[in-house]
Amino acid sequence: MNKFMSNLLGSPYLRLLCIPLITYAFLLGVKAYAQEGPTAEHAVFVANNVWMLVATFLVFIMHLGFATLEAGLTRSKNTINILFKNTFIIAMGILTYAIVGFNLMYPGDFSIGQFFGFAGPWISAPEGAEGLIAYADGGYTYWTDFIFQAMFAATAATIVSGAVAERVKLSSFLIFATIFVAFVYPIAGSWKWGGGWLDQMGFYDFAGSTLVHSVGGWGALVCAYILGPRIGKYTSSGIRPIVGHALPLPAIGVFLLWLGWYGFNGGSVLSADPELVSLVFVTTTLAACAGVLAAMVVSWIVNRKPDLSLTLNGALAGLVGITAGADVMTPGSAVLIGLVAGVIVVFAVIFFDKIRIDDPVGAISVHLVCGIWGTLAVGIFSTNPDHSFVTQLIGVVAYGVFTVICAFVIFMLIKVAMGVRVSEEEEVRGLDISEHGMEAYPDFQQISEF
Repeated sequence: MNKFMSNLLGSPYLRLLCIPLITYAFLLGVKAYAQEGPTAEHAVFVANNVWMLVATFLVFIMHLGFATLEAGLTRSKNTINILFKNTFIIAMGILTYAIVGFNLMYPGDFSIGQFFGFAGPWISAPEGAEGLIAYADGGYTYWTDFIFQAMFAATAATIVSGAVAERVKLSSFLIFATIFVAFVYPIAGSWKWGGGWLDQMGFYDFAGSTLVHSVGGWGALVCAYILGPRIGKYTSSGIRPIVGHALPLPAIGVFLLWLGWYGFNGGSVLSADPELVSLVFVTTTLAACAGVLAAMVVSWIVNRKPDLSLTLNGALAGLVGITAGADVMTPGSAVLIGLVAGVIVVFAVIFFDKIRIDDPVGAISVHLVCGIWGTLAVGIFSTNPDHSFVTQLIGVVAYGVFTVICAFVIFMLIKVAMGVRVSEEEEVRGLDISEHGMEAYPDFQQISEF
């Protein structure tokens, strides 16, 4: 009997069963607290706060998705370098957001006009509020607000990381990413999410098709252009495909990103509102599914073979496309947005190859091009009549001009000061050895490429 109980308690199936039981117990507790606790209002506050924290760790999981996606779509000799950059980005992004970014994005009364503001260095809960915000509306704590927003901050630099993979100097990239996340992203974000001039104009970006994805995509485009293509990518005889070393990794990465997107979009409701969160989950899912099928069909027609990497990017294209308006779209509109995103991501990858912008993971096509599409789609499909296509276009152009100028100046200054590209010998050898002195797969012999 004792042995039976020991085996039962140690069973992985029992542990899995505990997850829904614990969730059910929590919901019962919230319900009981609403009925018997001090106020139903406080119970709503607790539920909102818990949901925002759940959304926060879902967004955190997305960084693992980015890391595996990028590593798998590039060559094995650069795996450590890619994982190192992604580890640095999340740590640096959250710390710099705590030091300056959060108070740049949400300056409150410390704004200079509607273009720039700064509430001072370091995070601190409002005096006398005990870290609680928007209590009367259900709300959540100040600290929850910070940590949720901080998870978004590093994403912009992660997008750049994929586009410059396999040839950028590690030190140069780390400096660029730090400046980009600490200053460019939050200042741009303040124009909408911080109550700035675009917000006053009526520009709408629910969860960041432009504020996160296009901002990162514009930075990626500028840096990839300045760096130039990888050795051997473009030859006199045409475009030479440089395939990733482990396609299971990007497949895992895309599903992790898809999972994390439920926190990315669902958390952007900023409450546990049952109806709205559920709608956002539905529109997010439908757009991703439509993006998969559209990219699969189009790539199959164009390449005469079904392309896994483009199909996976189709899922991300649909997710990026719906992010700007996930809460103001009907399910039918979400499908259309995903279908268009899945089509344009395939042709965008082909286009950037034709103009010799080398993007190993398709980050520019996914995040910039589909981010623009998703933002403009709000002006076409939104159920809110106040949303205007012209206003959305103004926002897209404004963010494009601002980010391109900032990224160009920062990356060019780094190039002049210390260079941004590794030597030809280091690139051929691989950044794992040349930058880190170690190999991701030491037991396997590298295949000679030249």
